[in-house]
Amino acid sequence: MTDTTTPAPADIRAFRTENPTMRERDIAARLHISEAALVAAGVGIGATRIDGSALKLLERVVELGEVMALSRNESAVHEKIGVYENITVGPHASVVLGENIDLRIFPNRWAHAFAVSKKDGDQERLSLQYFDKAGNAVHKIHLRPNSNVEAYHAIVRDLKHEDQSQEFAADLTQSSTDESGEVTRDALREHWSKLTDTHEFFGMLRKLKIGRRAALRTVGDDYAWQLDNTATAQMMHASVKAGLPIMCFVANDGIVQIHSGPIFSVQLMGPWINVLDPTFHLHLRRDHIAETWAVRKPTKDGHVTSLEAFNADGEMIIQFFGKRKEGNDERDDWRLIMENLPRAGTSVAA
Repeated sequence: MTDTTTPAPADIRAFRTENPTMRERDIAARLHISEAALVAAGVGIGATRIDGSALKLLERVVELGEVMALSRNESAVHEKIGVYENITVGPHASVVLGENIDLRIFPNRWAHAFAVSKKDGDQERLSLQYFDKAGNAVHKIHLRPNSNVEAYHAIVRDLKHEDQSQEFAADLTQSSTDESGEVTRDALREHWSKLTDTHEFFGMLRKLKIGRRAALRTVGDDYAWQLDNTATAQMMHASVKAGLPIMCFVANDGIVQIHSGPIFSVQLMGPWINVLDPTFHLHLRRDHIAETWAVRKPTKDGHVTSLEAFNADGEMIIQFFGKRKEGNDERDDWRLIMENLPRAGTSVAA
């Protein structure tokens, strides 16, 4: 097996057996395959192909009761324990607005799914795992001790796919976003100043055909200013100290997963910064952060401020806001934290 040869399912399983402690994502990277291809190699052994439709999942997921919902990108893993509730389904966007599990789902990006069973000592760990056309993980649901296992098996039985092959053919066709618009600073500022809701921001970028990071670099430091890359960790520690409720967004092409509320246990472990709270776990690769920005957006309730961290390719890794209720001003303590974070180019104490 060479670096340019796609390994057969049997070879994938053999490598996995030989490296029992290696994380699945690392195995996939080492073998130059997608994570979905790694899971597919176990079909008929510990995995079952099921329908990849997000809409079909949302019709049934409430039956599972308490679970752990996991969404991630290359640099951040966002885990929430709770139940799926207050679900609104739509073909282009669906919403889960539970007390703990809060999701924005883009169903047309979901393509493949597997029910996975793993042995962990005497325990059987069950999950539903969803992937996009390229085989990148979009969303995973892990059962908990209080989950409804009978409902899980019923869902797997009802959604079982006719195709139970161990091969996985990735579709690497990517939809490109046109960011070629030549926007003047004055034009960008004019559109920016007319925002009335943070949800209008993406539409503004798309209309002007400008990338998010390019917009931040262009608009001027009354709307966006670059922070030192230690700012994310400092903001999290400051929020813990102040008992400040925050909102934490982690997204990939198929989903946005949100935490709303205070955080309590922030720990640094090697390159990772972790939140290890009872119902919320976050794992963020600090060494993947290439740029950090404080961003100020006008709304009908006054401006709101976010912290946005980007990787070296200009993709947003993670985003934070101070938690607030619709119709209320942004909290002064959140603004104080954001405005006192170290800016890029300033000296930062070790």
